[in-house]
Amino acid sequence: MITGCSSGLGQALASAAARNGDELVVTARKTADLDALVSAWPGRVTAVPLELRDAGSCERAVRLAHERLGGIDVLVNNAGTGMFGAVEETSDADLRDLLEVLVVGPWRLTRLVLPLMRNQGHGHVVNVSSVAGHVALPGAAAYAAGKQALEAMSQTLALEAAPHNIHVTVLEPGMYATQYGTAMTRVQEHIEAYDVTNSAVLAAFRALADNPDSGRPEDFAEQVLALVADGSRTPLRVPVGDDAFGYREAAARSDLEELDAARALLRRSPSA
Repeated sequence: MITGCSSGLGQALASAAARNGDELVVTARKTADLDALVSAWPGRVTAVPLELRDAGSCERAVRLAHERLGGIDVLVNNAGTGMFGAVEETSDADLRDLLEVLVVGPWRLTRLVLPLMRNQGHGHVVNVSSVAGHVALPGAAAYAAGKQALEAMSQTLALEAAPHNIHVTVLEPGMYATQYGTAMTRVQEHIEAYDVTNSAVLAAFRALADNPDSGRPEDFAEQVLALVADGSRTPLRVPVGDDAFGYREAAARSDLEELDAARALLRRSPSA
């Protein structure tokens, strides 16, 4: 079961999995957006509508997926959305709406699927995060907060699910040539004072699909299929993409430098 398959990474992953011989349930808010997938793989791909913000929709989607597949071996929480705005610009309503999609929805789907996986004695939950959850980008605080929350949940779930032969993987994609940047919405409030830090970042997001350095979604899909095929040996967090390891390594170095600075500050004698 793969969520968010109308375009981008989800669509590429669904196509690759179907080509690999897997039976799939794919989701989107509008199943018409999935017609190409269903037509390309008749009998192998089933489209189910899903609105992550709606608990009833999530329950129906999981029930239909279980009925169609006879079990759910792999859940890929890929569906997401983007929102751009400075911390001061982001309202409570903006934040709640984004976190419903990035955190609450995937958490809910995972909660619904776990009993099925426990009963069948195996399973694999794959949560799609982002390197943006570890790299501070002006204007992307809400998005990063959602991805960090998803990773924290996944880290705990991995400990809880391991005795039940359920594996957990967090994918941390780098920059890919998708429509994510052009589809990203801006918060309603605009404070010009933050343009000095945020404008260039938003422009870079908007240009992702046309950036020659962006990765190909098809390459992402092939790498993810290989990870799922060997789920028992897959690390919890897996950067995906040529640039992803560089971003994560830079973030890790920054964290260590900050830790060393904090240790040195606290060890300094009062008379220093």
